[in-house]
Amino acid sequence: MPAIDESYPFIPLTIAILTVSDTRALEDDKSGSTLVERLTKAGHTLGDRAIVPDDVEAIRGKVKGWIADPAIDVVITTGGTGFTGRDVTPEAIEPLFEKRMDGFSAVFHRISYDKIGTATIQSRATAGVAGATFIFVLPGSPGACKDAWDGVLSTQLDYRYRPCNFVEIMPRLDEHLKRDKLKS
Repeated sequence: MPAIDESYPFIPLTIAILTVSDTRALEDDKSGSTLVERLTKAGHTLGDRAIVPDDVEAIRGKVKGWIADPAIDVVITTGGTGFTGRDVTPEAIEPLFEKRMDGFSAVFHRISYDKIGTATIQSRATAGVAGATFIFVLPGSPGACKDAWDGVLSTQLDYRYRPCNFVEIMPRLDEHLKRDKLKS
């Protein structure tokens, strides 16, 4: 059965949190605060936190900056994954992915279905990897952020989780770039 193996060391990651909202400020950003609370309680470091409006260029610009920052290991966004006209987070971020993580969406929706039933289909939660940075795009509700962290991210971002986790493959995420340099 998958579990945390305490014989392995915990490796803290540096995680950036982006809330996408036209109406939130840090003081009332419950979803962003939920993620910050959970990641710091787990032993990770908050690398940065920001709020941007529901605007493709604003979202993409902030995430690209974090992807380019070698200190940021993981980016988690919250908000803008629905179907309304202002919900543009997947459109802003998915073009940045070098590789999509379809399994994240499937597992997130499975966990969400157990809690909110078919309403889970109203979310376009997604994930991928870009510039050796893991990126997770979550819905804007605190409940969805709790479900994603507690049900997926808490273990996959923990090196001690067995049989496998994201942390152990991080050193190999940019192998394609190294191969290209060797060919030159």
